[in-house]
Amino acid sequence: MRTARTWAVALTGVDGHLVEVEADLSNQTPDFKIIGLPDKSLGEAVQRVHNACQNAGLALPRRRLTVNLSPAALPKQGSAFDLSIAVASLAAGGALTRRSISQTVHVGELGLDGRVRPVSGVLPSVFAAARAGFSSVIVPHANEAEARLVPGIEVRAATTLAQVAAWHGADVEVPDAEPVPAPRRAEERPEMLDLADVVGQDEAVEALIVAAAGGHHLLLSGPPGAGKTMLARRLPGILPILTEEEALEVASIRSLTGESVHVLDVVPPLETPHHSASVAALVGGGSRTARPGVIARAHRGVLFLDEAAEFSRVALDSLRQPLESGLIEISRTGFTARYPARFQLVLAMNPCPCGNNGVRGAECVCPSLAIRRYATRLSGPLRDRIDIELHVSRVSAARATSGRGSSVTSAEARDRVREARERAAARWRGSPWRRNGEIPGARLRQLDMRVDTEARAPLDRALERGALTLRGYDRVLRLAWTMADLAGTDRPGREEIGRALFLKRGFSS
Repeated sequence: MRTARTWAVALTGVDGHLVEVEADLSNQTPDFKIIGLPDKSLGEAVQRVHNACQNAGLALPRRRLTVNLSPAALPKQGSAFDLSIAVASLAAGGALTRRSISQTVHVGELGLDGRVRPVSGVLPSVFAAARAGFSSVIVPHANEAEARLVPGIEVRAATTLAQVAAWHGADVEVPDAEPVPAPRRAEERPEMLDLADVVGQDEAVEALIVAAAGGHHLLLSGPPGAGKTMLARRLPGILPILTEEEALEVASIRSLTGESVHVLDVVPPLETPHHSASVAALVGGGSRTARPGVIARAHRGVLFLDEAAEFSRVALDSLRQPLESGLIEISRTGFTARYPARFQLVLAMNPCPCGNNGVRGAECVCPSLAIRRYATRLSGPLRDRIDIELHVSRVSAARATSGRGSSVTSAEARDRVREARERAAARWRGSPWRRNGEIPGARLRQLDMRVDTEARAPLDRALERGALTLRGYDRVLRLAWTMADLAGTDRPGREEIGRALFLKRGFSS
């Protein structure tokens, strides 16, 4: 047999697809070709593999060598196929054991000196191999810790191609080489922020707890210095820690962006893009290789847009699809990359361009037209997807100098949030939902979940007079259920409906 087979992984978004790498030798003019829809960087693997094999003491046969990446219709990008191409090529020439390589997935880039270099996306690649039933995977030495986060699969960390060849039965001397390190990035540990530091914003703190308990989206408006950013940055600290499955999802996205993942971080992520961020920065993308953007990086955590009205209208409206579906799709010629994007959105904005509109003792210099234009930077459909809209006022001097912060600490708030989420999870057991913010409105309006007519009366009146859309109506119901969970009651009453209406749009019951 002149054909040898091994396996690699092609990534589209966070989804990994197993690719069969076939190498075949024929008695024709010596050549080396890669077929099966490779991109340019993968096409350059010919020279990398040739030199790496030569310098590892494993010269390729001087015959026509054809490498096929199957399925051919699936686009393949990047240099992570180098190792599998080299292994299949050497096995086709008889240097390696065909049976051994056919049961192993290979992921890694090759340097010209034969060393195995780290690549991005190792975590989702190993996940794909484990799900496909493979028991063994070989990855670059620098990606070992990341690959070992996946349970149920044997991980071998390779320093050189010669080392990999020796594992597969080659008679080759394994050099004592230094592993290629992963790119170093500054470790940014999040600050330990506590709600106890917040002064004079008890109503806003309570709204933050409601948002955390139900997974609701939040808009904070108010003048500069009112504490909007201070509140938003404390939201991740009161969210429950991530489960192992959720932490692996977050780590997979980090891996795709090129970050080195060593341990699972159970703290929900916080993403705070600058208001000059483009649509591509938020959504993600790329001309040939799709990369996750800020929206995907905020998965299972918080996306905080400070000075939201300063973002471009197009960038803000790009949030509408992921807010509804919990998924972001990037379409390119030949493939569609999908990233999970189930995050909590927090927006903060001033009441006008100068920030002084409606502030006691301050002069607003903005024309009325500029104020209206500023307010409409957030489109109606986007605002309709926000569960809580809260105005935050500046703290009085007496309260600011009293020395008393919030009566609620982050630890206490986190306990309340956890208990409320446990009640919601018990109620929705057997369904695909766990948080009230995820429940379809149609489900909340069904007979067994319908709120009493008397308690629902203020909400019905708001819908009838056009003050709420049906989507807004459903979001108020979700808020009311979250408040009932926080209060420990079985079903929302008139008080919960009234408070939910107020948090949604400032309605009174």
